[in-house]
Amino acid sequence: MIFYHQNAQFVQSLNLEHENLFKSIFYLGPLRTKTERLYSWTGVTPESVGYSGENTVSAMLAARERTISLGYRKPYHPFAQVIAASLKNMGLIDDFKVNPISEQRQEYEVKIQTKGSNNWVDLPDVGFGVSQVLPVLVQCFYAPANSIIIMEQPEIHLHPGAQSALADVMMDVMNSKEDGKDRNIQLIIETHSEHFLKRIQRRIAEDKVPQEKISAYFANVDQLPAKLEPLEIDLFGNIHNWPKNFSVMKWGMLPLTPKLQWIKESDRWHPRGETKDDQESFP
Repeated sequence: MIFYHQNAQFVQSLNLEHENLFKSIFYLGPLRTKTERLYSWTGVTPESVGYSGENTVSAMLAARERTISLGYRKPYHPFAQVIAASLKNMGLIDDFKVNPISEQRQEYEVKIQTKGSNNWVDLPDVGFGVSQVLPVLVQCFYAPANSIIIMEQPEIHLHPGAQSALADVMMDVMNSKEDGKDRNIQLIIETHSEHFLKRIQRRIAEDKVPQEKISAYFANVDQLPAKLEPLEIDLFGNIHNWPKNFSVMKWGMLPLTPKLQWIKESDRWHPRGETKDDQESFP
């Protein structure tokens, strides 16, 4: 009892710190909810997009008055414009908008302008990857300053180019500002995408993201319990301890491809190693 009395203030402070920490954590799962043609919004501001992205459209509507900058000396843009630009930079759409059905109804529709088209279509009518990545983007820019965002497989259902571009969006999130201040967002991302990881390596090499801001870990399941092993990334973006069988570069496939191309295009040698004359002698 004496111990508790002497440290009562410390215990209260510790509880408050824990409470603030847990309030700052937001989680988005690997499979996002299916899209709808109509969304209801009563004006309530959600805390997040939800574990499955079920509040994505409500969050976008609640954030209509917010403006975001993507970094130092970069202009501020309306929240919806930042999301649309991110999707466009990923090569997924040309534009999107959220429209009310009517002034008398609390229902909204999400319209998408696909690449190379002048027509607007409903969100369920575009590629599945758009519906899966939209909650990811909204959560990243919607979360309040000093948040910790945990996401599983944000790249799911995206083609390789979009997976690489998504890594650039994540770095935009890290550099973003609101109300003249750094948002200071920490991202904890579980990914299976080598394209995502290689884009981060490239940006480190280009000095577009400080190496000390990136930490990468590999979940080694060869032993029980599974162990998180840190990847050693240097200032040039090189990873010195690639996990076994994770990278195609480690499989030796990419160095082999130019060799096969040279063999096939050669006048003398063919993939099986025979000479041109030898092959022509076969029946």
